[in-house]
Amino acid sequence: MKVNKMTSSRLFQMTYISVPLVLSGLIIKNEDDHFRNLRNEYVPSFNNHYDDYLQYLPGALMLSLKTAGVEGRSSWQRMMVSDAISVTFMATVVNALKVTTKEMRPDGSGRNSFPSGHSATAFMTATMLHKEYGLTRSPWYSVAAYTMATATAVTRELNNKHWLSDILVGAGIGVFSTELGYYLGDLIFKEKGIKHTLLDLDSSGYQRNPSFFGLYMGFSIFSGKLKPVSDISLDASAGSRAGFEGAYFINRYIGFGSRFSVTSLPVSLDDKLYFSAHPAFANKIEKIQSDPFDVFTASAGPYLSYPIADRLLVGSKLLMGYSSTAHKSISATYRDSPNVEIKSQEIVDISNTKGISFGTGLSLVYIVRRNLGVHFFMDYDFSPAHFTLNTTNENQMRNDYHLKQSSNVWTLGASVNVQL
Repeated sequence: MKVNKMTSSRLFQMTYISVPLVLSGLIIKNEDDHFRNLRNEYVPSFNNHYDDYLQYLPGALMLSLKTAGVEGRSSWQRMMVSDAISVTFMATVVNALKVTTKEMRPDGSGRNSFPSGHSATAFMTATMLHKEYGLTRSPWYSVAAYTMATATAVTRELNNKHWLSDILVGAGIGVFSTELGYYLGDLIFKEKGIKHTLLDLDSSGYQRNPSFFGLYMGFSIFSGKLKPVSDISLDASAGSRAGFEGAYFINRYIGFGSRFSVTSLPVSLDDKLYFSAHPAFANKIEKIQSDPFDVFTASAGPYLSYPIADRLLVGSKLLMGYSSTAHKSISATYRDSPNVEIKSQEIVDISNTKGISFGTGLSLVYIVRRNLGVHFFMDYDFSPAHFTLNTTNENQMRNDYHLKQSSNVWTLGASVNVQL
């Protein structure tokens, strides 16, 4: 009862989406490179500009419905005043932050990356459509609106125009701008101009099957090392993971679902071990460069859920599927003497691998609204992979090794899901 009272307050309703988005963006700001690696590895040449138009589509749909005579929440006057306040606040905050932070874009095209204006606009217009028609006509208007907004935000990163932190903070600003605009509109107009009552979305949301679909994002850790020979030891540090996950439940407890994800784990060479084995070569090396260790996983299996309160569920899963790692290398730039040209030499080359994978995990799900849930999860994935690893020493001698190295990846993350 206390939780329900808190979540029904106006302050909570205005901030339960926007504040976590902004905080998440600020928290992961130092990890932006990890998520950008996913883009650079899988879609490095992506360049599409439909996001320039998609950001306005939820707002255009709202205006089209209104023009066609489909009643939403507000009259024309009330809606336009609320939306004008929202646009003014969003534009002011976004542009003020861009000017003061001067964050360089990932592609180096300008110092106006933080926050993402496209994402702010998309989520602002999506929340307008949600307010006018998702809460009064059908929640599927909200699903469509936020799907378009999410597609806009993801495309901004795929186009290499924004960091993930830019997108999350921009989205949070966009959502809050509309919440603020409608709050002030309610103060100005009071009950005047309300054309359609709100749907009773909370009356029957918690006893139904917890089927869901949404984006999957988190931070991953690879446990273990690749150590084929005495002079080579590779270690993977914390990286990022992103994808999609969904499940259909036949009742409140048992369902079947799938997950598709890509993981990028920065890999480093143990310099001390390698240099001690090759002291003459070590003195010539200027820089060692390594590609991230990337893993694609597609898996499916049973999902389990157990309600411990109306809004709170615990869950688990047991997945089996396909795993693939991309071809990677570690190379060194060096000079034979101070005045000669810089050379490059590959030290380690790891072939791409394919095989079966297994996954499980625990999750805590909070049902914010009837069609909106937040998942916090800890996942574990295991793959008995076989690697072909080639090493080259300073004398250009090449050695091939075939390793059976189990892949153990832990992922801690969260997702915002549509509850179907």
